[in-house]
Amino acid sequence: MLQQRTLKSLTRAVGVGLHSGQRVELTLRPAAPDTGIVFRRVDLPEPVDIAVSAQAVSDTRLASTLANGDAKVHTVEHLMSACAGLGVDNLYVDITAEEVPILDGSAASFVFLLQSAGIELQNAPRRFIRITRPVEVREGSGATEKWARLEPYEGYQLSFEIDFDHPAVDATGQRVVFDISTGSYSKDIARARTFGFTKDVEMMRANGLALGGGLDNAIVMDDFKVLNAEGLRYDDEFVKHKILDAMGDLYLIGKPFLARYSARRSGHALNNLLLREVLKRTDAWEVVTFADAKLAPQGFAQVARAW
Repeated sequence: MLQQRTLKSLTRAVGVGLHSGQRVELTLRPAAPDTGIVFRRVDLPEPVDIAVSAQAVSDTRLASTLANGDAKVHTVEHLMSACAGLGVDNLYVDITAEEVPILDGSAASFVFLLQSAGIELQNAPRRFIRITRPVEVREGSGATEKWARLEPYEGYQLSFEIDFDHPAVDATGQRVVFDISTGSYSKDIARARTFGFTKDVEMMRANGLALGGGLDNAIVMDDFKVLNAEGLRYDDEFVKHKILDAMGDLYLIGKPFLARYSARRSGHALNNLLLREVLKRTDAWEVVTFADAKLAPQGFAQVARAW
């Protein structure tokens, strides 16, 4: 049986929120089979649980936000991406503010936390959403068109194309394909940082956003070049971060996909729209398990590899 996974022990991190600038403590705790990933706002007078689901996404401007009533957790996508990349199904995330800490701006710190705690197999089958018919969402037209698509595929592959008219981005790859069967999430995707432009950062800060952002947790560019002294971690770090974000956004459906995801100029909003379209199209998918782990597509049966 291909089994569900949680953590062997709890692990903690302290950081600041990218947009709020608030100090926040994060505690990742093991959870029972079929719990899913549950954020818990422990700073509120009565702690509130916010279970991960596509319908719980309440805001997709600049980040993915989950909500349960008035309780919210912003910027969940990097932690969710790490959980998707390492195959963690069940987890409690205790958080002391309304935004997940940005840490180094990638998913690498979350991968380190999860692997430090250890991954434990559980006595319950891992359930996958297998896409059986293509599902697609589109916005705009011509040069401004954005789209995201899920198609049948025996495994999990993601391809993403960006379109930034900027010298620093033009000099790197604007399209990347990542397949979980042949690649290593930890090595190939997890270290890609979020990025932004100085002109946008100034505007966001004027609106009370990006208050915790800086060169230590983001790639920052002026009109011509990358300002970070150490340069890029990958030659194609920009588009790889979009793959990282997409993996986190898609995992908000609550189960791993067996599908090929492809997108052009998509973002948090379109990714969530795609999930909601999948849930509406009940003829386009099925939930499957693998009684024999050897029959699962390559890349899913192995417990996540270390760095």
